[in-house]
Amino acid sequence: MHLVLTLLLSLAAFTVANIHIHDLSQPVTSDEVVPTGGKLILKCTVEEHDDSSLQWSNPAQQTLYFGEKRALRDNRIQLVHSSRNELTISISNVQLSDEGEYTCAIFTMPVRISKAMVTVLGVPQKPQIFGYEKAFKENEKAKLRCTTSGSKPAANIRWYKGPEELEGAQTSTSEDGNGKTFTVMSIIEFMVGREDDGIEITCTVGLESLQSTDKSSSHKIQVLYKPTARIESRPQMPREGDKLRLQCDAYGNPVPDQYIWERENGELPSLAMYDGSSLVFPFLNKSDGGTYICKASNMMGTYVTQYKLDVNDANFPDPSPIPSTSSIDHAVIGGVVAVIAFLLFCLLIVLGRYLIRHKGTYLTHEAKGSDDAPDADTAIINAEGGQGGSDDKKEYFI
Repeated sequence: MHLVLTLLLSLAAFTVANIHIHDLSQPVTSDEVVPTGGKLILKCTVEEHDDSSLQWSNPAQQTLYFGEKRALRDNRIQLVHSSRNELTISISNVQLSDEGEYTCAIFTMPVRISKAMVTVLGVPQKPQIFGYEKAFKENEKAKLRCTTSGSKPAANIRWYKGPEELEGAQTSTSEDGNGKTFTVMSIIEFMVGREDDGIEITCTVGLESLQSTDKSSSHKIQVLYKPTARIESRPQMPREGDKLRLQCDAYGNPVPDQYIWERENGELPSLAMYDGSSLVFPFLNKSDGGTYICKASNMMGTYVTQYKLDVNDANFPDPSPIPSTSSIDHAVIGGVVAVIAFLLFCLLIVLGRYLIRHKGTYLTHEAKGSDDAPDADTAIINAEGGQGGSDDKKEYFI
């Protein structure tokens, strides 16, 4: 009996639903989602009715518009379109208090209504980053915090180091004082190296349903690291009697502020003077040769680098200039052209000798048999027929 009753109730509900679906005098609306500060459009349509006007009411059941007539004095609410079959209004600068169920009604017999649920999203405020104010040490774990409030639902927070997204942040959420929005806090930790000095760390917040409302804040971090250094000789190939400067170029954070010069297995030359990162020899001697050491230091540590100084004779020639690539290319091309010209010349000589030899043979065969002829006619006959009788005059030598 209970099963039969359930089936009857389901059938009745299905019938009523179909009646409403096919009821042409039933108003039609749709649910809307809008961010705070945005613009809400409420549209209500009906296909057929008995010349009755459509009406929009807010969640507090206050009439907003009845046909073309404004009922509530709120300049944010404007009429978009009003006709026999449609009433569309807009609400600008939407606030969280505008969220709720709005009603479109048509006063027929009976009164027919349609409801539209309006969801107002809280746009998160621009995030703030904390913890970057102090410098981090090389190979230390940096810890940064990012917070944002006013989001509804709770916003998502992402971290970036340069273009690379950082993973593993810990996020917590708390409700704001209005009871509708949320404050989100995210903490990220990561190891830093000298390559991270001056890199930009970015915190981005947004809502999945409102990608275009993403907001971000960025700050550069400082990383302290021990220096690196190298020594350069000026000039590069010093000769006896020259003025020489050994320059110790060091890089670090903070900038190295202490330099110490030493000479391996001995003291610095008496005439050598050093001023910070430079060691100067006013007049270079052969005895100044050897290995020199520069120690560059900052608060993070000391870096040691060496340079072996070789002093050339005063008459040592300047290094020959290295031929340029273009000069080498021209020399190669010139050699190839010369070889080709020589081969062509040899070919012409061989070809000329060949032509001359074959031309003489032709003339000799042509005149054969004409020497003993008594007259010209006989000579021609003997020349033409001399080839045929040549076999009779063959001689054999053993």
